Parts: sequence; structure tokens; C-alpha cells
Amino acid sequence: MTVRINKFDGWGNDFLVLDLADLPPSGGVDPATGATPDWSALARTWCDRSTGVGADGLLLSERIDDVNARMKLYNSDGSSAEMSGNGARCFAHALFRADDARGERTYRLHTDAGERAVTVGAQSSDSAMASVDMGELTRIDAPEGWDKIGAHPDRPVMHVSVGNPHTVVGVEDVAVVDILSLGRMIPQVNLEVIAPGPEMNAITMRVHERGAGITQACGTGACASAWAAVWWGLVPQATERCEVLVHMPGGDALVTLHAPSRGRVQLTGPTTFVGMFEVAL
Repeated sequence: MTVRINKFDGWGNDFLVLDLADLPPSGGVDPATGATPDWSALARTWCDRSTGVGADGLLLSERIDDVNARMKLYNSDGSSAEMSGNGARCFAHALFRADDARGERTYRLHTDAGERAVTVGAQSSDSAMASVDMGELTRIDAPEGWDKIGAHPDRPVMHVSVGNPHTVVGVEDVAVVDILSLGRMIPQVNLEVIAPGPEMNAITMRVHERGAGITQACGTGACASAWAAVWWGLVPQATERCEVLVHMPGGDALVTLHAPSRGRVQLTGPTTFVGMFEVAL
């Protein structure tokens, strides 16, 4: 059996989106064995950049109504994740495109981290601008094995949840950090290293994502990093609601703190439809 999947990209952070309504009438059940789709294994196969379509993750879409949809995320290594900021933006773009929508539309995504509202506006037939309310950020405990990192005690560190776990570390130069080795030491969290600038209200970030490794961008990571940067004073906060530009290898994210209300964070940026692919179930 085969099925069609769509690929979307947000700052080089790419995702495959499968609408479960597009499955064969059997629901993907193998008629010979009665086996149901193994989404974890399929995510590894389809996301493989050498033998598959290639992506950082697989998003399963189940429509509830015109506005609401369930989003389930599998990382490229087959593990599941609660939430992805760029994944949510790409997912909403897929809904917008499937609806052949015009102007601007807001969708409510039901994820393992709770509901997330995403507003999408088309820029062209394949490009959109998507903004997601990432919810409240909360402090969490340091990940198991954090002591093995050997971070200097004076170096700023923040462990925070954006619906998924992050550890943000302030450094002088993100380019010289061996983030692959460090990320592998604490694989249960997303690891971001950040440095201020080069602009006054900006930071530069690199990321090692849980379940995907080094990626070109991370939406939840950008939010966690912007929050930490303001808390540490790396970025001036003229007012309570402030915008931080987050430079990542794949592009620049705009993170607005205390939006749409105090304690919440909003992530805004472009998404692109890459193409449609036919894959084997």
C-alpha cells in the first residue's frame, strides 16, 4: 500500500505531514497480517535523508472540525514528542493549504502538550506566515546526567519546558561549541547554546534536538532561548512585552515574550510547502 504525504519547511526545520483521512479505506491495516501501521518505524523510514524523503519529523493529522485538529509528532529517530513550534506552524500551514484558504485563518491544534492556537496567512501559493501561541514556559529540573556536561558554575544555564524539555546555555561563541557531543550526553532534552547579538534585541542560537540531533532550527528552542536571554539580561527588556530576534542556521525567528498574555510566548515566521511524495506503508 502507498500513501501521499506532504513536506513543509520552517527555517530549514522540515516535517512530513500525513492526513490520516488520506489512508486507504482499511486504515492502513495490512490485509494479509492484520497489522496496523507502525508509525514509529515509518517515521524512521520516511524521514531518513539517504533512503527516504528526508525530514526532522513526521506529523500525523486528524481533523476534528474546520478549526480543530489533532497533531501527533514522531521524531526522525521514531521517538514521539509532545510538541514542536516549527512542527505546529508547518502543520497549520498544511491545514490552511488543504482548505484552500484565503486571507488569514486560526487553527487550534490538540497536541500531547495541550492546545496550541496557530494563525496562518498566505504569502503565495506555497508560502505562508504562521504564528503560534506556545503557551506558558515553566522551570524544570536539570536533566539526568547534566553534571557530566562539565559546564562552568558561573555560566548561565536554564532548564525550562515549552511543552517539551529544554536546557539553554549561554556561551561566548556558539560556533565553537561541540553541541553534537554535548547533546548526546543529555539526549532526553533539547539543548540550545546562545550568545547575544549581533543586534541589540537579538541572540544567536544553535540546537541539538531530542530525537533528531543537530537541526537547522527549533521553534520551541527559540522560545526557550529568548526567554532565558531576557532573564539573564543578554537582551534589553524595555517593556514587559518584548520581541527577540533569534538567529539560527536555518533562518531568523521572531519570538514575542508575554504575548498574547503575561507568561506566554509567541513564535512567528515563514513556512514553505516543499512538495508531495508517495511513500509505502
